[in-house]
This record gives sequence, structure tokens and C-alpha cells, in this order.
Amino acid sequence: MIPLLSAALTATALASAPAPYDAHAWRADFAQLKTALQARYVNLAWMGSYESGIDVPALTHRAELALDAAHSDAEARDVLRTFVAGFHDGHLSELATQLAAQGDAPEPEKATLDPADPASGCAAMGYASTASVAFSQPFESLPGVHLLGDGQSSVLRIGMADVDGRRIGLVRLQVFRARGFPQACLRAWAQARQAATPITRAAIGEAARYLWLKELAEQLKALRSAGAQAVIVDVGNNGGGDDSGDWIPRLFGTRPVASSRLLVVDAPEGMAYLDEEIDGLTEALAAKPGGKAKADLEKALAAFKARKASLGAAPCDLSWVWQERRAWRDVACRRVIDAGYADGPLPGLPAHAYGDETTEQALAWSTIVQDLYGAWPGPAYVLTDGKTFSSAEMFAATMKDNGAAKTIGVRTGGDGCGFMGDVPPLVLAHSRLRFRVPNCMRLRADGTDEVAGIAPDLPIAPTEGESDRARAARLLRTVAAELEPGH
Repeated sequence: MIPLLSAALTATALASAPAPYDAHAWRADFAQLKTALQARYVNLAWMGSYESGIDVPALTHRAELALDAAHSDAEARDVLRTFVAGFHDGHLSELATQLAAQGDAPEPEKATLDPADPASGCAAMGYASTASVAFSQPFESLPGVHLLGDGQSSVLRIGMADVDGRRIGLVRLQVFRARGFPQACLRAWAQARQAATPITRAAIGEAARYLWLKELAEQLKALRSAGAQAVIVDVGNNGGGDDSGDWIPRLFGTRPVASSRLLVVDAPEGMAYLDEEIDGLTEALAAKPGGKAKADLEKALAAFKARKASLGAAPCDLSWVWQERRAWRDVACRRVIDAGYADGPLPGLPAHAYGDETTEQALAWSTIVQDLYGAWPGPAYVLTDGKTFSSAEMFAATMKDNGAAKTIGVRTGGDGCGFMGDVPPLVLAHSRLRFRVPNCMRLRADGTDEVAGIAPDLPIAPTEGESDRARAARLLRTVAAELEPGH
């Protein structure tokens, strides 16, 4: 009996022992990773440029040496993770490894919305304060600062700072997505019940989004009425969100705002966005607009169909990025396709340009806020930090590039555009490591890739011996000094 038991235990141990380290398989994974990045990573040509600040050949060489020196799966896995992290693109990142499917996994039904229970309904729709409502700098703790809205019982956190004889409005945008502002949903729900309109996910979602944007415009007007001479919009510690980062700049200033150029990767992963635009323009034309509206929609539709047809028509080899660096202006083929603007087919539109909201929103999404344009016509400052990412960077870049605001603080984190449409992850054959790979790029007014981050016009970097409160006070004094006559 004992020999049999011993043999059984030995067999079990052998069956459960990890597979031996396969160096060849890990090298194949690294080769697959590089090939996939060449084919579908929209920022690869930029990363290969001097202007990006990323030395891709050195990064590649270090990874090759480390992979040659690896003796375990854990070490090899860390090599690939370090390689990807070396691009400093927050959207190019690892996803959680998934186990093999265990049979069918049916999707549960969505929770039923009870008109009498708005709290549960809004929570079921995903409305939650998932980001810090507090200002990214502790303005609340400083003398002369008082809150006009706490961002919890109110939709937004709004404040006023009296500094050196100047009044400065403070606005906190902790995320660029209406779902991050639960009060917007609760108020939209209450309005729907009062008006006896149906409580549906679509109706509440649309109403909450517009209520959030309208509340921002109204608070900006209220700050001006209360004597604010400038406003600081705090997007520090803001991980991004949706296209509202491109819409909201229209609430500032008196001049037209132009959106950034948008490009998608010249690969199948870029097609979903082009199809989305084609579908939207086709739907707008189905409403049978007349005159100029019809002509402009047809022109935009033809342009997007031509872009879709050109996908893959002029392939280029980006393998040079692993061996050398080039000037961005000298990179003739970047493996990207023009996709219009961050605002859609057009860079923007004047308010009610066509007198037809369907046409206007098909050509420029930002017209959703056209009744709110210019809510704040005075000086504006956008506060950024190293945790300002994605849509928050789009907001900062659009404000800065259009002269609607100065940026203050430190350089943003550098996520750039990220994704337009659903993009399947890259899964490596041996390790099963999964990575999301960005498919869209926004270009700044100077032609550089937004993924490089947005440098501040007014740097307020932390200094030794300076507390967070002291730095916040210094930031407010800097803005107050900007408001001095003749500055």
C-alpha cells in the first residue's frame, strides 16, 4: 500500500509541476509584440521620433538583453511588462489575464428602474463619485477660500478665492463623464418625474448629461456675477472620460474653438470609428435635410467612405523604430489615416449654424453645448498635474491651443487619445499576456502628438520644504499676479 501511495503522490506532484521555462517561446512572444505594435499601435511612429523623448531602440535593446538573461517565466513576464511601460503611454497597458471560458456565461438582465427609487436607479446606471471631488490642490484649507458648492450635495464643487485683492473662481472637474456626477442623474430623474415623462435609461442618461453641462455653464455665469475676475478649472487627478473634454472648451472665451485633428491607425482596428461616422452621417441624411446641410453631410460622408476605402492601401514598414530615431517631420509614413477632428467631421460649428440639430451634431458633436457657448468670457486657467490623463488632456490642449486659457501646474500624464470604438486586446501566444493597444491620435496645433503630455504655461512645480497648502497658495498668488493691470 505504501509504495502505491508514494507512486500516486509522485505522479500528482509531476502533473502539477509548472512547465519548464521556454526561452524560445518568450522570444517569440516578444517578436509577436513588436510585430503587433508595428501593425496597430497608432503612436509608434511618434514614439520613434526624437520629439517623443522615448528612446525606442535603447528600450528594445534593454528588453532583448533582459530576456536573454531571464531564467523563469516570472522574469520574462517582467521584461515584457517593463518594455511596454517604457513607452509611457497610459493607454498602452496590460489587461488582467483571463482564465479559459468555463462554458456559457449568460449576461444577467439589467436592473429594473423603479421611478420611485432614483438612488437605486442612478446607481444601477453607473452614476457614482469614482474620483476625488476635492480640489487637486488643497484650496479648501486656505484663508479667503469658501465653497459655493461641495460637489456632493451639489452637482459640482465650486469655490471662490479672495487673493491679494483679486477674486478667483474655482471649478473642479474630477472626470469628463456625466456618470461621475451622481447629483446630475438624481436631478434629471426628479425633473422627469415632475414632468411625468417616462423613466428610461436613454432618457435619464441624455437628460443627466445635459444637466451636468448646463450646471457648469450656470455656475460659471454665477461666479462672474459674484465678482470673479478669473476662473481656475481644476483637472488635476482627472483620469479622463469621454468626448466632453472637447465640448466643454466651448463654454470659455468669446472666440470660436477648433478641435484637434484626429487620426486612427491604418489597420483594421481603425475601421470601427470610420464605420461609426459613416453610420451617423447616413442617418442624418435619412432625415432629408435641404440645401447646404444636405450638401455638407454628403461631402463629409464621401470623405469618410474614401478614408475607409484607403485603409491598408499604402502600407509602410515601421520596423525602423527598433533600430533608429528620426525627426517627426521626416517620418513620411506614420501608418495613420486622417479621421477628421476630435469633434467629428468638422473642427467645430457656430451656434445653430444650420438650424437643424441633427445635421449639426452629425458634423460637430460639440454642438450639444451650442446654447452654452461663451458662458465664461474672461481669463481662464486650467490646473493640471501628472495624473491629468486622456480626455482631461484633450480639454487642456484644446483650451491652450485655442487661446481660451493658460495651463498652470505641471505637465500632464501623457495618455493622448487612446481609443475610438471597441478595440480587441492583443493576446500573446505563449504567455497569454493581454495588452490594450491605442488606435487613435490627436494632433496639437503645432503638429505634435498629444500623447507627449501638455506642458504648463505657468509651471508650479513642488519645491523642497513646501507643503501642499503652501504650493496651493503660491498657485493662487500666481494667478492673482496675472490679473494685475499691464501684466
